[in-house]
Amino acid sequence: MELGSVILTIGGSVGFFKFVNSGVGKLPTPESACRNAWKWRNISTSCVHSMITATWAVLCFFLHPQMAEDLIETYSLFSHVLVSFSIGYFIYDFFDMLRSQKLSQSWELLFHHIVVITCFGLAVVSCRYVGFAVVALLVEINSVFLHIRQILRMANMAASTLYRVNSMINLGTYVVFRINTLAWMTRWLVLNRDKVPLLAYTLGSVGMAIMTAMNIVLFCRLLRSDFLKSSTREAKKEKEM
Repeated sequence: MELGSVILTIGGSVGFFKFVNSGVGKLPTPESACRNAWKWRNISTSCVHSMITATWAVLCFFLHPQMAEDLIETYSLFSHVLVSFSIGYFIYDFFDMLRSQKLSQSWELLFHHIVVITCFGLAVVSCRYVGFAVVALLVEINSVFLHIRQILRMANMAASTLYRVNSMINLGTYVVFRINTLAWMTRWLVLNRDKVPLLAYTLGSVGMAIMTAMNIVLFCRLLRSDFLKSSTREAKKEKEM
């Protein structure tokens, strides 16, 4: 894939997500979410990205199973376009947050986006490590439920059965597709140290370390918010009875 086509794909992706964000703003918004309309649009747009890329990443390995055996050299146009498309989203979301939020509120996510854009950019430009980037996008399977959780909370549906069911699926997919995937990627990077140039190895190692730390913190927050607090409330109710 030529550089011009890559730039066109990334630019088209930026435009697509800007269009999605504008479209979400024209749809009916729950009254409880109107207080922070930007966040509602941003999370909804992120959810669309997660749904598209999660499905796309699974299809990449289904259509090209040999990519799972060699994450460095195995290349397909289908997977290359996926990574380029995802870069476009992260660029769009980076500037959307930078324009709409204070730096103190979003610096963690902004830093996360810089790391992802850099690592994915290396894969796209070099046409190597594309398989590694597609594995990383399997994390988006969990992100679908993570975003739905935020949407339900903003819509004042945190006490609903739908929210409880989504919380359980969210936690399960978090362990399988986020924590386990990142652990597997870290192990793969260590085992293939001699096959990866120093720059790519350094970028990958730093990226994995940052993602792992952020995901452990987020997992603890989710567990405390959706399960430990609710268990405490139920225990108090039983004592009162």
